[in-house]
Amino acid sequence: MSRKKAVAVRLKQARFSILHRSPELDAFVDQFLSTVCDTSRRSILELLATPNDNDPSIHIELRSGEIAEELGLSSATTSEHLRQLANLHMVTTRKQGTAVYYCLSNHLLVQAFLDLLRTLEQYYQKQLS
Repeated sequence: MSRKKAVAVRLKQARFSILHRSPELDAFVDQFLSTVCDTSRRSILELLATPNDNDPSIHIELRSGEIAEELGLSSATTSEHLRQLANLHMVTTRKQGTAVYYCLSNHLLVQAFLDLLRTLEQYYQKQLS
């Protein structure tokens, strides 16, 4: 198959894939990107994605106040960001007495997003040099 024909086949397949994506999936992608494009929410995800030094299989849990303190945010601002991340099912909560602990709930999606951030950082650094 000629290169021109192969390119035409790939473009046709890509168009088919894009055109047949459900409106619900497009809405989810838009909501996800809108949510994680906020610097504070992105920082919260990165903080909660920090591996546990003792056991990487154990995921970090933090209270809202701990997240606020670590990131230099107000408690109210942090709570709002956590609410938005919870609405997107990116974080989940666990109550212990009066304390509420937050942790990641979709590790695969967050890891893919963090991989994208690392790739963007490498690309950005390359553009500077």
